[in-house]
Amino acid sequence: MADAIRKHDWASTSAGAIESWPQALRSVVQMMLHQRHAICLFWGRDLNIIYNDAYRPLLGTKENDALGKPFSVIWSDVWDDVKGFVEEALSGRGTYTENMRLIMDSTGRKEETFWTFSYSPLYDDLGNIAGLIDIAVNTTPMVRSLREQDVLRHELIHRVKNTMAVTTAIITATLRQAETLNQARETISHRMAALGKVQNMLSDVPTDVNVAEVVIESMSGHLDDEKRLSVSGPNMRISTHQGVGLSLAVYELATNAVKYGALSNDTGCVKISWTTSAAQGFEFVWQETGGPAVKEPVRTGFGSRLTNQVVAAYFCGKGETSYLPEGLRFVLRGIYQREADTASLTSNSAAAPAIPKNIVQTDVDLFDAHERTANSEPCHGIKRHLQ
Repeated sequence: MADAIRKHDWASTSAGAIESWPQALRSVVQMMLHQRHAICLFWGRDLNIIYNDAYRPLLGTKENDALGKPFSVIWSDVWDDVKGFVEEALSGRGTYTENMRLIMDSTGRKEETFWTFSYSPLYDDLGNIAGLIDIAVNTTPMVRSLREQDVLRHELIHRVKNTMAVTTAIITATLRQAETLNQARETISHRMAALGKVQNMLSDVPTDVNVAEVVIESMSGHLDDEKRLSVSGPNMRISTHQGVGLSLAVYELATNAVKYGALSNDTGCVKISWTTSAAQGFEFVWQETGGPAVKEPVRTGFGSRLTNQVVAAYFCGKGETSYLPEGLRFVLRGIYQREADTASLTSNSAAAPAIPKNIVQTDVDLFDAHERTANSEPCHGIKRHLQ
């Protein structure tokens, strides 16, 4: 940058010809150029930008002709957000801000970014404030990581609570139907093992996964009778990433079905199906019948947001839960991928679907578990209609 600064036509800017620069400015520029940290400064009436090599990546696509431009021009996309800090620095008071959210278009498109930066006044040889210096750190990766950790932490708490609820429901249902204590002990042990397999699948899936296997494995720990589940769909495989997402949806839906829905009584059943369409379209349908009377919740809980938003993001699609008279219905529409597709996206630096920030909520009952319906539609057992 030293050579670019020397050759730039500063005479056409408010900073003035480089030969006329005060010694104070020359000293700051020399110090900045020898710094490996991203630093820029703004000088003159228009606050024309001067920056070092470490600052160039922060400019992104703006860097081609950024040198010498006014602050309000080069950073026009965030000028309204930082103008107050600039005015404060120019009044003689330094500023410091951590992880400030700024919507920037430095990559050719608007995106959410986060910055920790400080503005400090710069003085000319007469002691007058003539500009400011900006020391900045792009904290976007850190903030995104903290967000994901927060979501995962809430998901872990939510999953532990659900696991305890499912365990209680499984034991209760088993003891209600078992003829002997030994039979109950054996059945409970089997179902607990099946529940454990689901947890393992969520944390470590080595390769593409079969949709039918994900569904049946995720459901196995929640069933007291296989005849209460019907499964149909084409024989297909999806990426491990989407396999985990799908298992999250099935696990969450099955948990609620055991706690409040079709699997909370002796007559309800669940029908699961999926279809594909052109351009790797994918539709997954969960339909409950024969359970307690369905009552739409007064507020959306974490479980609903998980299925409708987070899981849908795995498929770049949309999830929709309907509270129908015959039973809860969940439909996921999106695009399925395999590992090869995922690898191709990664090599092209495509952004992964973002996890919504506002999904962390408290649990809410999805059903009124006290009302029961006498009528139920029969299920036909676990069927694999693999095309």
